Amino acid sequence: MLGLERRQKIMEKIRLDRKVYVSELAKSFKVTEETIRRDLEKLESQDLLRRSYGGAVIAESTSDELSYTRRSTINSESKLAIAEKAASLIHDGDTIMMDSSTTCQALLQRLKGQRDITVITNSIRLMSDFTNSGFKMICTGGTMRESSCALTGSIACQTLSKYYVDFAFISCKSIDLKKGIMESNESESRVKSVMMQQARKTILLVDHSKFDKTAFVKCDDFEHIDTVVTDDAPSKEWQEYFSEHHISLIF
Repeated sequence: MLGLERRQKIMEKIRLDRKVYVSELAKSFKVTEETIRRDLEKLESQDLLRRSYGGAVIAESTSDELSYTRRSTINSESKLAIAEKAASLIHDGDTIMMDSSTTCQALLQRLKGQRDITVITNSIRLMSDFTNSGFKMICTGGTMRESSCALTGSIACQTLSKYYVDFAFISCKSIDLKKGIMESNESESRVKSVMMQQARKTILLVDHSKFDKTAFVKCDDFEHIDTVVTDDAPSKEWQEYFSEHHISLIF
């Protein structure tokens, strides 16, 4: 296993368990403890975790926000798997809204062969990365949040409210059976809510690490979600919840 892949696995574990131990990781990956310590040192230098005696703890709290660059390196394999599954839902001629998530970026990359698609987004990165993609791109405008390259505020929401689309594709920071869909900040949460209201169907793209977690701001309940696309089978409790609320589950 390459070092990069091993560090991605370490981050997946620490996001699930909130802490890791050097000895356990060494046994799990069949490498020396010194190798794991170097991995943790590298991850700490990227501000992804904090080393402690015998291991490390996750660096972020419920209100912490990861930069777009940092988010793009976390669970990258999961995002590609989700993008592959979600792409089958979109056909030529569809109109879609996309938030500023790195999962949406992976999805749009997967859709490059489908040219007759209209994309409305509040993401500066999507507007820049797919300028020559053949898609019809519409930017919301608004106030830019540097950490996420997202446009937010009243202008972004007003622009979105003028359009009605086939699908809204959104991601989030965490989901919980009782608390609903959550984000790390209110301004982006509001944009996602408007996207959900303006779409015929809303698709939630969420990897396994975001289930049963809590973030700072409640974005919405699951009543506006039609389909959840994830990378691994969620718990039986989640599967029963989605079934009871008539939410399609793709994993």
